Amino acid sequence: MRVTPERYSELLAAKAERFRCSFTQAGVELPDLAIHASPPTSYRLRAEFRIWRTDERIDYAMFDPADPRHAITLTDFPPAADTIRALMPVLKSSIEADETLSRRLFQVNFLSTLKRDMLVTLIYHRALDPIWEDAARALASELDIQIIGRSRGQKISLGRDWVEEDLLVDGQHLHYRQTEGAFSQPNGEVNRAMLSWTRAHATGLADDLLELYCGNGNFTVALAPLFRKVLATELSSTSVATAHHNLATNGIENVALARMQSDEVSQALAHVRPFRRLKDIDLDSYRFSTVFVDPPRAGLDATTLQLIQRFDNILYISCNPATLLDNISKLAGRHRIKAAAVFDQFPYTDHLEVGILLTRA
Repeated sequence: MRVTPERYSELLAAKAERFRCSFTQAGVELPDLAIHASPPTSYRLRAEFRIWRTDERIDYAMFDPADPRHAITLTDFPPAADTIRALMPVLKSSIEADETLSRRLFQVNFLSTLKRDMLVTLIYHRALDPIWEDAARALASELDIQIIGRSRGQKISLGRDWVEEDLLVDGQHLHYRQTEGAFSQPNGEVNRAMLSWTRAHATGLADDLLELYCGNGNFTVALAPLFRKVLATELSSTSVATAHHNLATNGIENVALARMQSDEVSQALAHVRPFRRLKDIDLDSYRFSTVFVDPPRAGLDATTLQLIQRFDNILYISCNPATLLDNISKLAGRHRIKAAAVFDQFPYTDHLEVGILLTRA
């Protein structure tokens, strides 16, 4: 990946046009496409680097998938947030100077936020002992960051294992906890654009919302105030716990959270069988008109597609235009595309995040 800020607008326009053409060639016409740009540099709030050793020196390194044996050492990483870029050389120097911290260090992960909170995970090929813990605690204090140490079967948190985020969306401050090792949106500014776009197209849909794949409540927090009631589901227990925290922190009380797979949700709504995890949730009290989905790259499976066809409105955020196109093609008979947008989470790559609003035809 070459970072060329001077060509960013040109590259994004070409990427968006390729996306539109892929739909047109498949016989799916899109309405006017909203294009949401990223900052051209310093946009990634997460970064992971291998450690490459030369004599007494260590360097951050990445590997080209086309040549995985060749390490590309880095003194800077322009896609990373300013907080990460500023910390990288300071952290490297401190680790190089301390044999306890550098010995058999394998990987360094950075997690930051627009609020400038910072957590660093140091991953080792050795067991971590109290001597390492003392050295890492001193480093965390010196640099004013959170540090986690990991090795096989070990996780040592020197403080907290999350960062705090504050996003200004449509004039409102939304507060989030983002937990180490769990998914969070990597591009903070593009995440704000996705939240704002989704809120704009959910406004006025009324009644109740079903959200599948809610993660840590990133979209739930933004969408819940627009609906009477929300049922949000997620499979990861860590993400469900974080979502509970984020909803409470933002004072949102109209959301019920359930740890369920989408096929289980389908069975529950059809009253195929009861679920103990829903014992405190009265499904018959909901008047669902809208479903929101933000699935993994594989897209929606056949059972979930069958489920969401029941809804008048489908809000779909996709990280994979190919699986999105396949899903949309199967919904075309009952729903039409009312709005579409692309969000450039990863500039200078082929990746595009896509937002689609479908309404019953």
